[in-house]
Amino acid sequence: MGSIISSIRQRFDGGSILTKLIYINVGMFLLIRLTAIVLMLFNMSGFPYLQYLQMPSSPELLLYRPWTLITYMFTHYDFLHILFNMLWLYWFGGLFLQFFNERQLGGLYVIGGIAGGLLFMLAYNIFPYFRNAASCSFLMGASASVMAIVFAVSFYQKDMEINLFLLGRMKLIYLALLSFVIDLLAMTSANAGGHIAHIGGALLGIWFASLIKQGKDMTSPINGFIDRLVNLGKRKPKMRVTYYRPETDYEYNTRKHQEQADIDTILDKLKRSGYESLSSEEKKKLFDASRK
Repeated sequence: MGSIISSIRQRFDGGSILTKLIYINVGMFLLIRLTAIVLMLFNMSGFPYLQYLQMPSSPELLLYRPWTLITYMFTHYDFLHILFNMLWLYWFGGLFLQFFNERQLGGLYVIGGIAGGLLFMLAYNIFPYFRNAASCSFLMGASASVMAIVFAVSFYQKDMEINLFLLGRMKLIYLALLSFVIDLLAMTSANAGGHIAHIGGALLGIWFASLIKQGKDMTSPINGFIDRLVNLGKRKPKMRVTYYRPETDYEYNTRKHQEQADIDTILDKLKRSGYESLSSEEKKKLFDASRK
């Protein structure tokens, strides 16, 4: 068991940001499902622990649980939900890394998820259709973050083609637009919040691609913020202070006498055998003495 955990840890530490994102999502999924089993065994299955990881549509509740704006994008409960999200993340994350770096992938995952979460909250509090559900709806899953990555690479490389099972070759942007239309048409479905979050992530991905073509990287601020958070947990090296005691007259005279004796010895050797016979250390001592 220990070797398995050690192997997983090594793969995580040595993996790319894409690997780390998948590991975090899968790890969270396993932890959530194991927690559900334990609670069920103790007849506590009604405890709403997931609500402390999901993002609420209520702005008031979000103020009390601000961390859920981040944790929701790593939270899954159903197997098929995480399976399809991770497959999309793996495929399109790999395509993304062909044109961008790992820091941009990680940054876009986070801000894409934030954009999807905020649009979900705004829609549920603006449109009358969601009025009855606005105070008790929650969002979870990596879909908005994945959509940001899908649309970023699709709109950056509009002519890129991929092979689809049964459909053959298709331009990547057509697949992205098709998923966008499906989300628009499903905005009033049972999973309305999820589809709205997809749209938020997709729009953020399009914006990212547009700014990149102008030479601007919108992920820089969030990556800088993450770097500062990481550095907060690292201990700063302690300053080493060295105290020097001044020489006494006796110590000074002894040192000077020894230095003069060394120079006299070097000069004698110089007279007998010439300059080339001196070692590099002797040459340095002679040079230093000539400068005094």
